[in-house]
Amino acid sequence: MAAPRNMVVAQSGGPSPVINNTLRGIIETARDLPEIGTVYGARHGIEGVLKEELLDLTAQSAEEVALLRYTPAAGSIGTCRYKLKEGQDEDFDRVIEVFKAHNVGYFVYIGGNDSMDTANKIAQLAQSRGLDLVGIGGPKTIDNDVGDSEFKLIDHTPGYGSTAKYWMHNVQYANEENGGSCPADPVLVLQAMGRRIGFIPAAARLADPNREMPLQIYLAESPCSLEQMTDNINDQLKRDGRCIVVVSEGFDVGSLGEVRDSFGHVSFSASQMTVAQKIVNHLNSVGLAAKGAARANVAGTDQRHSMGYASTVDLEESYHAGEMACRLAAGNESGYMSTILRNEGPIYSVRYDKVPLSEVANSERTFPKEWITENGYDVTDEFVRYAMPLVGEGMLSLPMVGGRQRMTRFEKIYADQKLSSYVPQADRDSK
Repeated sequence: MAAPRNMVVAQSGGPSPVINNTLRGIIETARDLPEIGTVYGARHGIEGVLKEELLDLTAQSAEEVALLRYTPAAGSIGTCRYKLKEGQDEDFDRVIEVFKAHNVGYFVYIGGNDSMDTANKIAQLAQSRGLDLVGIGGPKTIDNDVGDSEFKLIDHTPGYGSTAKYWMHNVQYANEENGGSCPADPVLVLQAMGRRIGFIPAAARLADPNREMPLQIYLAESPCSLEQMTDNINDQLKRDGRCIVVVSEGFDVGSLGEVRDSFGHVSFSASQMTVAQKIVNHLNSVGLAAKGAARANVAGTDQRHSMGYASTVDLEESYHAGEMACRLAAGNESGYMSTILRNEGPIYSVRYDKVPLSEVANSERTFPKEWITENGYDVTDEFVRYAMPLVGEGMLSLPMVGGRQRMTRFEKIYADQKLSSYVPQADRDSK
């Protein structure tokens, strides 16, 4: 048998409550695979590869690795929004150089569509350079926008179920407050993440599958004018005396003073104005069909790191997605992403498979039009049937010490740096 080769695993893009459990699936699976030697975690994604900052994950205690199940976000090894673009030849050369220096034969990138593009480029580059490197993708995104709109490449991405659960519960809580305080605050506008795709705001319907709340949901995929939205809300006020509005951060209300990341995506939480505040400002300026004022609640990055809302289904599936990615790597199946596919039948179950990175790289799923109701501000029962199994039944029980949650804390055991220091090319070009 050939000598084992080392693995580098990295994370990219926005975090999720379950991203570390995919990492855990990779680390724990690699322990039993003779093809894989040391597993390194690149500190802050591909930037960690470029800077040769490789955390030894094999040397970490089994207890700390196990605690990744309960550790949200990406603090364990970090993430980034650094993209390897055409023309950054020095960066691509550096990646290969680092992998050669550390006997790396496997690279697993956990992330969304842009991350799959990076994994695909590195796998192709390695092959063209004659380097025996396997490039694998591990799916992750709370937006659920990786893959195709027919759900044949992937049914849903790890992270979405937990963020959907967050919104299911928070809309329930918001409804309790709004029901009690509506004489003064008849309209509550809640803003959800999701950029241009509506899976996250759509999850608000899971809080009220029987449609008993005065709830309106506005997706980026079903735009309307502020005037039309005001009419819709006032009609709801005339019927019920109150209205809860859930709106996508990407809903078109005009300029927000947008800030963009290196991928070209709008960072709505960093922009000068929010969609929710623009809606509230408009509603209060034109007046409501009930006394009182509209209020806004803009959830921030907590919707992608609130571990208390993590779906147990999401945790299980994220682990097995990582396990599958590791097994694909050990089997030398380069150029694939591990995937989750839903089995047919009335009882929810999934299977784990693979799809070519070339098919998911830079892909962007759209929210099915048939899942948007005719009035444009709600989603159908078909969506509810799709999403409800993903949030799970119970709540996660978290390990606590002294009243505080116990999270993974890796020892700072890094591989010896064998190369000269390096500044990523885009960082130099931006100065």
